Amino acid sequence: MEDFDKLRKNIRSLIYLVILLIVAAVLLIVFFMNGGGKKTQLDVVPSAVDSSQFKSVSLDNATDLWTPPSEDVLQKLEKEKVAQINYGKDLIANTAKYFGPMGSIAQITNGMNCQNCHLEAGTKPYGNNYSAVYTTYPKYRARSGAVEDIYKRVTDCFERSLNGKAPLKGSKEMEAIVSYINFLGTNVEKGKNAKGSGIYELKFLDRPADPTKGKSVYLAKCVSCHKEDGSGIKSEDKVTYQYPPLWGANAYNTGAGLYRISRFAGYIKANMPFGATYKEPQLTDEEAWDIAAYVNSMPHPSKDISKDWPKVEEKIFDHPFGPFADGFSEEQHKFGPFAAKKKCNNP
Repeated sequence: MEDFDKLRKNIRSLIYLVILLIVAAVLLIVFFMNGGGKKTQLDVVPSAVDSSQFKSVSLDNATDLWTPPSEDVLQKLEKEKVAQINYGKDLIANTAKYFGPMGSIAQITNGMNCQNCHLEAGTKPYGNNYSAVYTTYPKYRARSGAVEDIYKRVTDCFERSLNGKAPLKGSKEMEAIVSYINFLGTNVEKGKNAKGSGIYELKFLDRPADPTKGKSVYLAKCVSCHKEDGSGIKSEDKVTYQYPPLWGANAYNTGAGLYRISRFAGYIKANMPFGATYKEPQLTDEEAWDIAAYVNSMPHPSKDISKDWPKVEEKIFDHPFGPFADGFSEEQHKFGPFAAKKKCNNP
């Protein structure tokens, strides 16, 4: 009887041990599935914008397109930084309110908003978003032949896309814009481009892009927002543009990035007409190239670009103004075909 009781106790102890081992195994599985105790992006919040304190996005394993840091991340920053970032976002979304022809701070731009080119205040995937700016600047740019910082990049946008002047470095507005752009890149690994950054790249056509064909598509699919004369539609306040002008006196000038046909074609392919996305485009590749050819063949404000591309051999394949290091004409540099050209690594 004594032996039986001892055996029963041993079996009970063994059962308890097995249960404990199972529970421990389950806990370990849960622990490692949740990152092994590492803090998540929402847990790691700096008092100022510093990407080294954020968990980097693994681009190799990324399955979803980049999204901006969440509102929760923003609100955990210092109040002064939050206010500065929010002001920068407002300046991006409503630039003309502050700097357009009726601007409350200065009258130094054409009336477009930064958001008219950088969709959803620079946060839309393949909508010319800002995800890669903070992560890749300062960097060498062949257009200027120099290493540029973010202030230079913002200044270029004001001078080219907004055909005006930029607020000064150190001003409340310039610092707010840069702070906002920096914040948007803080969840991307330094030196990397997130999936969905910038502008969608289209495959080259095997023919020149055709402005005549582009006009037909434009009249069928674009005039409801941008009007037949390309002048766009103002917002209700008559101060900013809801749908920006695509050519004419208030459009981007000949030095702007979108005056390069490949940039504009990729931009409209992933975003136009209204409601289109890169996953659900409403234009074929050929239509996008042809619309871009039509829009960029119409009159745009001119800019002195005599100092652009100081090393002519580095000039990008679709810059439409000579001189060139190859034997192709200005016409082919503007409209293609581009298959025979070597693409510069520093656009």
